[in-house]
Amino acid sequence: MLTILGFAMIATFLVLIMMKKMSPIAALVLIPALFCVFVGKGAKLGDYVIEGVTSLAPTAAMLMFAIVYFGVMIDVGLFDPIVRGILKFCKADPMRIVVGTAILAAIVSLDGDGSTTFMITVSAMYPLYKRLKMSLVVMTGVAAMANGVMNTLPWGGPTARAATALKLDASDIFVPMIPALAVGLLAVFVLSYFLGLRERKRLGVLTLNEVLVEEKETETVLVGSAGSGSAAAKSPVTTGGSGSGTDVEDTEDDERFQALDPDRPTLRPKLYWFNALLTVGLLTAMIMEWLPIPVLFLLGAALALTVNFPHIPDQKARLAAHADNVLNVSGMVFAAAVFTGVLQGTGMVDHMAKWMVDVIPEGMGPHMALVTGVLSLPLTYFMSNDGFYFGVLPVLAEAGAAHGVTPLEMARASLVGQPLHMSSPLVPAVYVLVGMAKVEFGDHTKFVVKWAALTCLIILAAGMLFGII
Repeated sequence: MLTILGFAMIATFLVLIMMKKMSPIAALVLIPALFCVFVGKGAKLGDYVIEGVTSLAPTAAMLMFAIVYFGVMIDVGLFDPIVRGILKFCKADPMRIVVGTAILAAIVSLDGDGSTTFMITVSAMYPLYKRLKMSLVVMTGVAAMANGVMNTLPWGGPTARAATALKLDASDIFVPMIPALAVGLLAVFVLSYFLGLRERKRLGVLTLNEVLVEEKETETVLVGSAGSGSAAAKSPVTTGGSGSGTDVEDTEDDERFQALDPDRPTLRPKLYWFNALLTVGLLTAMIMEWLPIPVLFLLGAALALTVNFPHIPDQKARLAAHADNVLNVSGMVFAAAVFTGVLQGTGMVDHMAKWMVDVIPEGMGPHMALVTGVLSLPLTYFMSNDGFYFGVLPVLAEAGAAHGVTPLEMARASLVGQPLHMSSPLVPAVYVLVGMAKVEFGDHTKFVVKWAALTCLIILAAGMLFGII
């Protein structure tokens, strides 16, 4: 019964948000609360929620201060050189913009933190997507898939969890997987190319005329060229209105479009190398695990604000500028804590995992690595990485060992589902992505699931072809 109710709860949640009948926050709270009553454990709902909130509180703190830290770094111009390089490559060609999104997300993902990747990628690419009337779900989908492949880095989380759960060395798991993961990343780039071609066909080919004199770039104008593009895409775009009204959303878009304005007052060119060294030091401390990640970002945000904006009114202004993102993301994380708390507290996750293992035919024993790779898609989407790697993987590995499948093969296969996992409603970073991009979570889900699943299967096929899995 718990197995059925668990799957029913997840299905109800996904259907309601994809049909836009409920907001993600409301669905994450109300649906599990209702099913907790169905299970007959309504009296323990408070305990489950508190346990869920307690377990996710460090994540919420990390995201809150990570948003502030990297928001300040974007404000002061730390990422301007990288972003301008990507934007020059993109010009105003929709195909190049989509491919550039994937490249930028993959590069920034090297820090191992999804929320950081999404903040930088969306801040850089959002203005171009809006100005060219491109599909924003293409941006969120491509960024999530690129980050999902890179999330398998040893310091990204899943590889370390698999190593811990099966008592293996993380490098023994990850290094042999590099060829298969490279194929997966290449698949994301190829997919981005074709999605970009589709956007180019829909909008027409455009050109980007930049008024750039050395470091004095004062404005960007998108001008449509000949072709089959829409009138909206072909019309010149300026940074100010001269007659027509401007609504709130347009004003916000204009502000976002100036995020890389070289004359913005928040720039701190004299502190560039301080900020660069501070960021490198912060990422190094994360990788080396010198302190818990929430503590590192808390200290980093405080130091970045104090040095770059020594006057208290300026610090308050920077905090206010990023307050929307902080509130949206932290609110979503704590709402997700209700969902995960009920799933785990009622025992639904355990029953679902046991059922998945029990339905595996006996004849599939010698192919348990393949089975694990396939199961990693739905299981890492419907449950947290902790639940999968510490709860399900050891059971699967034990079943595989009985048929001669090594724990290393099982661990590598378990990484296959990460491109899909990064768009799971249980991953806090995805709410940073859709929130900053102003995309409905349901729209993102409908778009990305099929492409992310395809990417996962390509990685699995490559792993088997190379003899890794």
